Amino acid sequence: MEDAAMKGVLFYEHGGPEVLRYEEMEEPEAGEHEVVVRIKAVGMNYNDIWARQGLPGIKFTLPHIPGTDAAGEIVQIGKRVTTVKVGDRVAVHPILSCRICSDCTSGREYFCRNTRVWGFQTGPRMGGYVQYANLPEANVFPIPDTITYEEAASLTACLGTSWHMLVTRARIQPGETVLIWGATSGIGTTAIQIAKLFNARVIAVAGSDEKLEAARQLGADETINYRTENVFRTVRKLTDKRGVDVVFEHTGVNTWNTSIQCMAYGARLVTCGNTTGFHAQLDLRVLFWKQLSLLGCHSMNKYEVQEGWKFVKTGHIKPLIDRILPLEHAAEAHSRFESDNRVGRIILTPWEAKSAYNYV
Repeated sequence: MEDAAMKGVLFYEHGGPEVLRYEEMEEPEAGEHEVVVRIKAVGMNYNDIWARQGLPGIKFTLPHIPGTDAAGEIVQIGKRVTTVKVGDRVAVHPILSCRICSDCTSGREYFCRNTRVWGFQTGPRMGGYVQYANLPEANVFPIPDTITYEEAASLTACLGTSWHMLVTRARIQPGETVLIWGATSGIGTTAIQIAKLFNARVIAVAGSDEKLEAARQLGADETINYRTENVFRTVRKLTDKRGVDVVFEHTGVNTWNTSIQCMAYGARLVTCGNTTGFHAQLDLRVLFWKQLSLLGCHSMNKYEVQEGWKFVKTGHIKPLIDRILPLEHAAEAHSRFESDNRVGRIILTPWEAKSAYNYV
């Protein structure tokens, strides 16, 4: 790949979708412990939006290549790589860490002091909006031949995050009732399916009948349109005034108070996002009187990703894709992502010129 060029998307300044530039750039080389992946598909993530907008607290060097949720084929390996080979179909585990500290060796790499999210906190040279990407050997894992690269890219980070939230943090149990906000988002769709693996009752919340129908197709038992229904009153009715055992929260301040209201005594709320704002308020009397548990989550470990993928292989967890666009249409994809009209993931393909809409 010496002196070879590839195409990719990056931005030199923060702003709206118009700052994204489709350019020619140098192809990467694999280091001793690295692989080069021919990126076949990359799924859009809120990280892409936040990085492009330059939200406070997100630090990286410009220019920046976005893209955390990628899948492709290994085309080059470093001389010390032993676990994968050229030709392997892989997906990316985007959590970069030192791999030698006590947190990393105990499977908690998200606590590593050197943790960075590939394609989000890595600046130039590292991200999925490219035709070729180099990654540490430890940050790729095999995907089954039974799914496409587009499907794999739609599941990677979202599946791992949802698994970490529901299984590791909330410790979901059979028979519990789970309230899932943003039911047709990337993590919402995987959360519904994970909850059903545990025989939980799922109440899915979304803002359109089309989205609610998609949630039912994924396994949701009950659905609530937050634009036309009072979520708290509907949850009270559906649970015989008891409330839910687990709230799957990732939207932030706009849904926070309702989430707390919907919780049963001893319930858990697990959250990973703040897309509507991050300054939420809480009546501490409700917290201690109802003995509620509030749980944070910002990523996942590789084990959780691989556990979730076991159920992808068996067909118990499936992707929901809104549309597939060529990488050069990244600005259009970002606009679509921010419009709140999408039902499922938006996928970019660095090599395919065609577009696909209403994929699933």
